[in-house]
Amino acid sequence: MNPQPLAERMRPKTLTDVVGQLHLVGDGKIIREIIANKQPTSLILWGPPGSGKTTLARIIAEETGVEFIELSAVTAGKADVVKTVERAAQNRRLGMQTILFVDEIHRFNKAQQDAFLPHVEDGTITLIGATTENPSFEVINPLLSRSRVLVLEPLTKDDMLGIIKRAAKAENIKLSDKSADLLAELSGGDARVALGNLELAQQLATDKQITPQIIETAAQTKLPGYDKKGETHYNVISAFIKSMRGSDATAALYWLARMLQAGEDPKFIARRMVIFASEDIGLAAPAALNLAVSTFQAVERIGLPEAQYNLFHCAAVLAKSKKSREVADAMYAAQAAAKQFPDSPVPLAVRNAPTKLMKDLGYNKGYKWEADFKADNGFLPPELGDIRFLD
Repeated sequence: MNPQPLAERMRPKTLTDVVGQLHLVGDGKIIREIIANKQPTSLILWGPPGSGKTTLARIIAEETGVEFIELSAVTAGKADVVKTVERAAQNRRLGMQTILFVDEIHRFNKAQQDAFLPHVEDGTITLIGATTENPSFEVINPLLSRSRVLVLEPLTKDDMLGIIKRAAKAENIKLSDKSADLLAELSGGDARVALGNLELAQQLATDKQITPQIIETAAQTKLPGYDKKGETHYNVISAFIKSMRGSDATAALYWLARMLQAGEDPKFIARRMVIFASEDIGLAAPAALNLAVSTFQAVERIGLPEAQYNLFHCAAVLAKSKKSREVADAMYAAQAAAKQFPDSPVPLAVRNAPTKLMKDLGYNKGYKWEADFKADNGFLPPELGDIRFLD
């Protein structure tokens, strides 16, 4: 038996072998152009598990002829980073480029991510980070500004079928079309999962044809009714939000349970509740925002399964709270006014006056430093008249 997992044996070695991600690897697209020009650049590859992030990083290194160093943020420490940078600096002195690939880069804290900055800036390393989390929240801004963020899409069912059938042919595995179809359904767009299940199914079947029953045994799961990147994902989160908006706590908790059981990212749920607290509750219960933000922090710091208590607690409170759209309506009205009058000058009375000349020109004239001070002509540009966003 080959000790190397099937998923690793079947990993594409060139762009020609890559399945899916045509928006990145197709003719004229960014990764193909990077390789064609032999100019690797720092990238953040954001996509779901098994979508090809590591594969693409390795292919870029291989086809541009640079050294490839791979770290996992789960296991790497400061010493590993220092050693890698020293190796890259030595390569640079020899006229060689180095790609440092950091898998699950979101697991590095801010200080660890900061450590890469000077070496990315001076060209010692070309950094390619892979993450399943939204880099806007998980990767520091200085790194984001020095990298291109490329979004990988979940592999489609047709993509999965192509990968599965190619592996079955290469390994001489007896697999019916029905079994291949079921295997693709159960993979959730994750090629690594599909090939792992295929490998186990082959072992369970010995020399026999792999049946759908063997596939189900190998996968140890039923067909998913929730696709974290598909329509059901959006339908369920919509039902969750609308249930809270309608003050139906029972329905809100049911949809929350559905999402968690399906493996939804708890931080995604918590972020939506933070938004909801201001958008749908707002002035009716201002403390709701504090609870929602605290829940998000608890999810970040505690994680599942214990953070479920925090999520259900917050959802129940938000659902049972009084609702007000006053803040949201005022926000939209203020944005519309700012768009209509983008260049209206600030009234003299409410301008700052740090110099004598400004005071002589009437800046800050008549302003009094006291609570509830009423400016003679108001605080808004005169073009806006007596418009009111909030009473």
